[in-house]
Amino acid sequence: MALERRIVIFCSASGDIDPKLNQAAREATRAACSLGYTIVSGGTVRGTMGVVADEVVKAGGRHIGVLPRFMREYAYPSLTETVWTDTMAERKERMRLGTSAALALPGGIGTLDELVETLTLAKLHLYDGKIFALNIDGFFDPLIALLDHYVATGMLDAPSRALISFPETVEELAGLLK
Repeated sequence: MALERRIVIFCSASGDIDPKLNQAAREATRAACSLGYTIVSGGTVRGTMGVVADEVVKAGGRHIGVLPRFMREYAYPSLTETVWTDTMAERKERMRLGTSAALALPGGIGTLDELVETLTLAKLHLYDGKIFALNIDGFFDPLIALLDHYVATGMLDAPSRALISFPETVEELAGLLK
């Protein structure tokens, strides 16, 4: 039996974002499912998390949602598996557990926190999955500039900067996930 491949998807809980970004989330989720990945996410019905969950169902994929108990009322009803945690910190740790890739979709401060923590763990050799941020319409350009600034000023070494990729299309992302 083949090992299950898992990808954690970090994304927005906001329902007030550009519909183009949610369309990219649908396409990225569909691509990951078609490549045989089990999706791990925040598991709620809110914002892009709900969009991702809906797309996993449509694709017939497997979806593990990780939620802190205080978000119980927002749990997506059709998750394949639900993992409950006590804190947001534990949630992030459990979301990454057993994944071979981490994907940040355009999102807010929570998504940024999850992405930067994952990059930090990779730099410390505590996360060995691939790390991606889907840079639709240049959404992550300010982060790219900041990371490059860190390298230029000696605050981050170039090999650590290379641990994160910023594909600009779902097609490019899919090629990197194969």
